[in-house]
Amino acid sequence: MINLESVTAGYGGNPVLRGLTLRFEKGGITGILGPNGCGKSTLLKVVSGLLKPTSGQVCLGGEPLLSYSPKELAKEVAVLPQSREIPAIPVEALVSHGRFPYLGFPRKLAPTDHSAVESAMERAGVLEHRHKLLSALSGGERQKVYLAMVLAQDTPIVLMDEPTTYLDINHQFELLRLVRELADSGKTVLVVMHDLAQALETCDRILLLDHGEAIAYGPAGEVADSRAIDRVFGVVSQRVEDLKGRGHYLFSEQA
Repeated sequence: MINLESVTAGYGGNPVLRGLTLRFEKGGITGILGPNGCGKSTLLKVVSGLLKPTSGQVCLGGEPLLSYSPKELAKEVAVLPQSREIPAIPVEALVSHGRFPYLGFPRKLAPTDHSAVESAMERAGVLEHRHKLLSALSGGERQKVYLAMVLAQDTPIVLMDEPTTYLDINHQFELLRLVRELADSGKTVLVVMHDLAQALETCDRILLLDHGEAIAYGPAGEVADSRAIDRVFGVVSQRVEDLKGRGHYLFSEQA
């Protein structure tokens, strides 16, 4: 579904990703882990078309990413970035932006678009804020509004950069439940995460990056068992089971 072929990319002539070759299959959640500066956010920018590789190429469905027009690409890939502007517009207006790739001229929403926006706000838990200005909301509420815009965009590929930022623990669980629903509906979700235990418990696959290179990539349990995460982060991991037999991961400092 998503192929990276010997991709090198960076900023100002300084490479961050170094000859990365990867294949992300359709469906499921891939958690992207790694130390700060290892290339996690850069990878999402390359896959979304926001950053052009200095060498190599990215393909979606067998077609080079560069062959897509911006509107065509927006029908394939939705992005929830880590940081974003806070425009002085109502919540519903921002969520409606998710439907723009499907509109002709003039940009007037059809009944199906209004229905998609309504459903997205309800699923993200922001329907009650629909008429409020985005700037009047808390950081966590704004995060859910941007998630609603991604839901309204309804693309087969969803990229998320640390989506649980600003959210308390209950809202984190709520957001991750929505991420799981997206994957279970057949969408391909790539998500940068900083909470190692949360990533291993949530994601189907793990991509571990370090210094712009793929250190490990595969099913979450296999990557955890390989101890690659322990080596890269300098920690000791332990898997434990709760009373319902569900696995959880604990991390501690190396002795």
